[in-house]
Amino acid sequence: MNREKKKMSPGIKVAPSASRLTGSLRDIGYSFESAVADLIDNSIAAGADNVDVRVNYDGRNSRVLIIDNGRGMDSDGLTEALRFGTKRDYGTGELGRYGLGLKTASLSQCRRVVVFSRDPKDGHLGGLSLDLDFIETVDDWMVTYPEDNALEEYVHQLLPHPTGTVVVWENLDRLVPVKNPDSSWARQKFSKLSDRLIQHLSMVFHRFLAGDGVDQVTVTVNGETLTPWDPFATAEEHTQLVSRDVHDLPTSTGQLGKITTQAYCLPSRSQFSTPEAFEAAAGPRKWNRQQGLYIYRANRLVQWGGWDGIRTIDEHIKLARVSLDFDTDLDDEFNINVAKMRVTMPHQLKKMLARTIADVCAQAGARYRRDQNKGNGEQADGLDRPADSIGISNGTEVGLALKSAAAQSGHYAAFQEMSEVIKKTSPELARQLGL
Repeated sequence: MNREKKKMSPGIKVAPSASRLTGSLRDIGYSFESAVADLIDNSIAAGADNVDVRVNYDGRNSRVLIIDNGRGMDSDGLTEALRFGTKRDYGTGELGRYGLGLKTASLSQCRRVVVFSRDPKDGHLGGLSLDLDFIETVDDWMVTYPEDNALEEYVHQLLPHPTGTVVVWENLDRLVPVKNPDSSWARQKFSKLSDRLIQHLSMVFHRFLAGDGVDQVTVTVNGETLTPWDPFATAEEHTQLVSRDVHDLPTSTGQLGKITTQAYCLPSRSQFSTPEAFEAAAGPRKWNRQQGLYIYRANRLVQWGGWDGIRTIDEHIKLARVSLDFDTDLDDEFNINVAKMRVTMPHQLKKMLARTIADVCAQAGARYRRDQNKGNGEQADGLDRPADSIGISNGTEVGLALKSAAAQSGHYAAFQEMSEVIKKTSPELARQLGL
C-alpha cells in the first residue's frame, strides 16, 4: 500500500538557481568568433540574406551588434528566443540545434544581451533583454524590457525595413577589461577582434558567402564585405579532386544517413597561380594544421584541420584536405556540441574513410616530393606527364590519377565498378595500382 502511494505521489519541483546556472552556462566553450557565428546561424535560419556585424569600441560602453534582414519575430517569438531551451522543433537542414545558442553564445561574451525584432505581421519593433546582473539580484528566470531610448532609436535606424532582428551585446566583461576599460591596451585588444572575426566567418560560412549549393548570404564586419575562403582552392587549375564518395551511416532510429566526402589534393607552392594565392590557401592555422578533415553540418563548417585520429599531421601531406558533409538528421551520431565547433566522429565512419584518406595523402605526398625535387630538374606538374617519366615504380600514382580523373569527370561510380572487376580478375594488377 505504501509502495503504491509512493508511485502515485507527485514529484518534487527542484528548479535550478537562475543566478548560479546562468553563470555556469557562460563557460560552455565559445570563443568570440564562434559566439558571433552561432548568432549568424540564427539569422540564416530566419531567412536573412544580409547580416551586418558591428564591433564598436567605447571603453566600458563598447558594444557588439548583429543585424539581419530576416523575417523577424513577434512578442511571443522574442520571449521564446530568450528562453533557455527554446520550445521549438528544428527541421532537417536548420542550423539551430539545442535552443540555447542565442543565450549561451551571447552571455559567454557579455553580461547583458538585448534583442530587438520587427513583427513580421505589422513591422512593429519590439525588444527584450536578458541581464545577468538583474538575474543575480532576483535569482529567477526573467527577461526585462529595455529602457534605453537612445539604443532603441539607434536600432530603428538599423532596421529601416519592415523585417529584421538586431542582437546587442552590452557590458562586455569578457572582451573589455573590467579594470582600465579605457586604456590603450584595452582598445588594442578590442581592435584585434574584428580581424579574427573576419577570418573565422570567411571560413565557416564560405559556402553561404559564395552561394555554393545554398542561398547566398552577404556578411559584413564593420563595413567590410566578407569574401569566402575556400579550403580546397577549387578555383586553382592544379587542384585535384582525388575521389568523391557517398557513405550510408546507420542511425539510432534504424534509418540510414547519407555522408558525402570529397578528397582534394591542393597544388604545391610552385603550381599555385600566384605566391599570394598560395599564402591565402594556407588558412588561419597555416598549412600543416589546416590539412585534414573539413566537417560540414548543413553546409556550415563546424570542424576543420587534423585527421581525427585516423592518421597524424605530417608536413609531407599538408596538401591533402577532405570535405565531409552530413545533415542535421545525423546530429546524434556526430554528437555535435552546443557551440557547434566540435563533433565526435562515429567509429564505423572512421573505418569507411581510411582508404579515402590514404589515397589523397599518397597523392599529396607525391606532389609534395616532386615540388621539393624541382631544383633537380623535375617539373612541378609531374602529374600531367607520362608515368615512365616521373619514376612511378609500383603503379600507385597511376591508380590515383585514374581515380582523380573519374571523380572530376563524374564517372567515379563506374570507376569503382571497374576497380572491383580488376580486383577479381587481376588481383596483382589491382594491388600495383593501389585499388
